[in-house]
Amino acid sequence: MMQEKHVTLIPVQQEDRLEFKQKLKTAFTDAVIKEFGQYHGKPIPSDEDIESSFDEENTVLYHILSNDNPVGGAVLQINEETQHHELEWFFIDSGNHNQGLGLAAWQAIEATYPATKVWQTGTPYFEKRNVHFYLNKCGFHITEFYNRYHPDTHFPAGLRDYNLTDLYEYEYFIFEKVMTPPTDEQLKSN
Repeated sequence: MMQEKHVTLIPVQQEDRLEFKQKLKTAFTDAVIKEFGQYHGKPIPSDEDIESSFDEENTVLYHILSNDNPVGGAVLQINEETQHHELEWFFIDSGNHNQGLGLAAWQAIEATYPATKVWQTGTPYFEKRNVHFYLNKCGFHITEFYNRYHPDTHFPAGLRDYNLTDLYEYEYFIFEKVMTPPTDEQLKSN
């Protein structure tokens, strides 16, 4: 039986963004190297992708701590008007995998935003670990699978000709989790 884990979400300060970005890149790059090898092409994710998500309006960045030690991070896009939120980036450092920290962190995020109606996120098709996590642990459902036969509208022209090492960028699942509305009593206790 797995012992319940406790994690804390701490907002990322402006002066910590560079280090946070590097940890995020390392976590994602480790997964791509594991799947495609050391020579997988361009950096994953790109600095531009990360920085543009950091700078979007209504973005919140969190360090994930366990026992006061940093173990990961999350980048959220929060829409207070619609309560449809996006999990832009989510990572647990590879040295902290298989300890229940990802699920504990996700539960802490849900608890921080109890009025949420829908959460949405995406993950590359090859990331079986992430697909399992979102589907089987967190209760998300796959709503779309972008690929060469069903490209995202933001994909570049000529997508059908991309290389195998580009799959991590162009073939991915979109997940959604429709939340059960909290009771008035639950809202008052937060």
